Amino acid sequence: MTVQVNSLSAHPYRDRKRYAWLLSVLIPAFIGSGALLVLFTGDARAAWLPVIFVYGAIPLLDMVLGEDQSNPPEAEVPALEADKYYRYITYASVPVLWASFLISVWFIGTHELAWPTQLALLLAAGVSGGIGINLGHELGHKNTPLERWLAKIVLAPTAYGHFFIEHNRGHHRDVATPSDPASSRMGETIYTFVLREMPGALKRAWRIEVERLGRIGQPIWSLHNEILQPALITLMVWTGLVLWLGIAILPVILAISFWANFQLTSANYIEHYGLLRQERAPGRYEVTQPHHSWNSNHLFSNWVLFHLQRHSDHHAHPTRRYQSLRNFEEAPQLPNGYLGMFLACYIPPVWFWLMDRRVVDWAKGDASRIHFQPGKKEALIKKYGMHTPATGVAP
Repeated sequence: MTVQVNSLSAHPYRDRKRYAWLLSVLIPAFIGSGALLVLFTGDARAAWLPVIFVYGAIPLLDMVLGEDQSNPPEAEVPALEADKYYRYITYASVPVLWASFLISVWFIGTHELAWPTQLALLLAAGVSGGIGINLGHELGHKNTPLERWLAKIVLAPTAYGHFFIEHNRGHHRDVATPSDPASSRMGETIYTFVLREMPGALKRAWRIEVERLGRIGQPIWSLHNEILQPALITLMVWTGLVLWLGIAILPVILAISFWANFQLTSANYIEHYGLLRQERAPGRYEVTQPHHSWNSNHLFSNWVLFHLQRHSDHHAHPTRRYQSLRNFEEAPQLPNGYLGMFLACYIPPVWFWLMDRRVVDWAKGDASRIHFQPGKKEALIKKYGMHTPATGVAP
């Protein structure tokens, strides 16, 4: 099912998704509530309800509810972006996500739980933390001091504060090029990708911040460093939890944080898989366009993720707020929302079956437009019968 809304509808414009965005607070609250579900029901199996909802119900809801390809009228966008209602929703999400993290850690650290229950709680808390990184993504692109600080605060529980620098000033500059550790290649599994994405992102963030501090004449090891600011919050919170619950809680914190951060890796993996910006001169690439990101208009998961899945418009216009992000017909489309695609990419043969042909179709069979995994290029060209024009730029 596809929802179409006439962009020439009578004024005043009414955002038909206005109250649906409340799900961006309520659904993460449910996802992070595994500990409370066990506590109040007395049934350890309840810990699995959020996990089943995330990886089962949400992809199904995306299939049933379908896509929304409507865009707000451009004349209404300034008023839509100035409406503080949408900002208050992001603000309200910050304490919800912090509470999910802290309650999950506390519950696991203070209760005797069978390993399946612990696993369910770790996974749910990690997904909640991943949603926190997505919230930090939305807030971190904005220009107000409050939103930028809230971005650092919400990234701190899972020790991913460097994302504030890496994504905004690294990934957006290098996206869909060979120099970007956060852009995946055709033929690359997510398990290979994570080994270069996580350390590569941290290294790039540190390098960018060191260069910035050098330009403004500030010391690296100071509170002027915007990587150290959220890192200090992380250190204080983790230290406090260890002092309160004992050193045995540290592996729990690390496991939750890893799964949260791996959700960001999963998003990065699917968002630009195989897509390549063309090199116009050595080290100089074409301007990022909507067709350099995979898009998804699936309704439910977009409501949960602040329109992250309209990723094409986000990369073309990074400061545009979530409620006004647009669909572009020329953007390549994913067959499901992000949570469904996460499941697919965790099983590489399924992912390649779903996506490799879509990459080839997007490139119109032109191998020079595809970002290949080293060592896989020739085999993939042969498999899909691709061509490389003599004037093409080799990836």
